[in-house]
Amino acid sequence: MSPGDYGTKAVPSYIAAEAETTPLPKITVPPPPAPATNSGKSLGDLPMRVVYRAVAVAAGVGILGASVAFAVLGRGTPAPAAVRAPAAQGVTQQAAAASGVAGGAAIGTATSAATGVATGAVATPGLSPLPSASSLSASPLSASPEPSSGPVDTAMAAALHDPRVPTLPANERKLRRLHGHPAHIRGLVKDRRSGVALPRFTKSWTLAKASPFASRQVLPKVKGMSYRGLLVSCPVPIPQQETLRDTAFLAARWTLNHHPSGATITWTASQPMKAGKRKGWLLGYTVHYTVKGKKRTSAAALALVDVPDRKPAVVFVTIPDSQKKRWRDINAVMSSVKAL
Repeated sequence: MSPGDYGTKAVPSYIAAEAETTPLPKITVPPPPAPATNSGKSLGDLPMRVVYRAVAVAAGVGILGASVAFAVLGRGTPAPAAVRAPAAQGVTQQAAAASGVAGGAAIGTATSAATGVATGAVATPGLSPLPSASSLSASPLSASPEPSSGPVDTAMAAALHDPRVPTLPANERKLRRLHGHPAHIRGLVKDRRSGVALPRFTKSWTLAKASPFASRQVLPKVKGMSYRGLLVSCPVPIPQQETLRDTAFLAARWTLNHHPSGATITWTASQPMKAGKRKGWLLGYTVHYTVKGKKRTSAAALALVDVPDRKPAVVFVTIPDSQKKRWRDINAVMSSVKAL
């Protein structure tokens, strides 16, 4: 047995510790990957609500583009298919770019919306459906409005819808002879501002301060009554209409301002008249109202006189039933009015 050869005998522990061993392989930890140069998130990492919001914005842009196309082509002219198709394709492409693979279902919705805008057949939720080009050309509202025959007279429209004033009778009615005896007349009141002359009554009637009229005469006050007989003249204070009859109608409605609140009218006369050499229109009417819970009436009449180179003149007289003995003065006024 040679030195160092121990055969099958046990090897001492101090010799086993000094024996050569195969070195263990070196374990190397790879370095972490370098951060990507693009720090933004991919579309796949975006929350779905962001994707849907982008799809909705893209659909809105497509709708706006289609609307502009209709406006540019002009109302009443159908949009060519070459214009409608790119609009639908543009919306679809924007929806696809915004949603990616994850938003495939939303792309279908956007495509349907774009197609609906192009054809006018699909309504977008929350928006009124857009009419198709063919329906726009057929609709009378799509054409430019035709100019009206004249400006709309709001004063006449209001008068025709005023329950206090019925429409004038279709046929002419002459002013009937009223109750009482006419007052004495001494000359004329010449209203040069209005261009008319009217009777100057004596005794019962007195001249009063004209403002806001051009001339005014009044009857004495009645005890317990706040209204009394009134005779005035002035240029017509309402918009002048195409005919003397219509202008007189509006003027009669205006006279309700000089009667108790809530007064209404019933017509007793409507006829053409002559004021000297000038034409005019005469209206007679009864005014109904309530004073202190009691129903009362006034007899009234209005003459509208055509005055050259100025507005027509109005001569208006009203007398309450508390002074009905003076009602015949209405006939005297209407038969004496002259143009200056």
